[in-house]
Amino acid sequence: MDHEWIYGRHAVREVQRAGRRTPYRLRLAQGVQPRGIVAEVLEAARERGVTVESVERRVLDALSDGHQGLALEVSPYPYVSIEEFLAASDRQAPPSLYLLLDLIQDPQNLGTLLRTAEAAGVDGALLPAHRAAGITPAVVNASSGASEHLRIVRANLAQAIQELKRRGVWVMGLEGGPGAIPLNTVDLARPLAIVLGGEAAGLRPLVRRECDLLAAIPMHGRIESLNAAVAGSIALYAARLANPLGGSAGGMRMNEVKS
Repeated sequence: MDHEWIYGRHAVREVQRAGRRTPYRLRLAQGVQPRGIVAEVLEAARERGVTVESVERRVLDALSDGHQGLALEVSPYPYVSIEEFLAASDRQAPPSLYLLLDLIQDPQNLGTLLRTAEAAGVDGALLPAHRAAGITPAVVNASSGASEHLRIVRANLAQAIQELKRRGVWVMGLEGGPGAIPLNTVDLARPLAIVLGGEAAGLRPLVRRECDLLAAIPMHGRIESLNAAVAGSIALYAARLANPLGGSAGGMRMNEVKS
């Protein structure tokens, strides 16, 4: 049976809050005081009957230097089916909002994007089935656990775009260069999927051709571009501001994620 260790206080807490994985063991570094988030994590573990082990810090250091004294052994990440991913496209109000990632490979970029996606209330995120980062413990940590509250599917990106378009979702590729129009001139008040390319090469040609429109973030300073995580975050919030949610809930968000 495949198990993995989620590390970092916020990541561990959000795994527990989401309740989508089976927990097995919680490890706490010796000397860590049971206060704040640590106290919450310990209480949640006791409520679920999870074994709590006190270990030397070097045991957790073997996982990552960002463990913050906590690690939780859990079942693998629960990806959703393509049918579950597409379900929100049938909703009339508010319009659906999706994030599609084309070969994002850096765990920090992916985690940052998923954290923003959760905060913006997206209805689902798609990762390609091959040649791209998946939801690893490093990604969960980089997202501060936000990935645990999202519908995330691994599937063929071009085929998913075609299906979203058949369901009336407008597909916008985020990329500079010829043919891209400024993001601030785009009407985002509609069912929307934002497609973001990989860190090195951007959108693949097949994916670019499937998009209804290419949009670029206007640059007013001296640098020519933003990194993938920053650009995607700006576009997600531009879309959310154009399609505000009622109250504080949206998509599959179950808890507020704080750092």
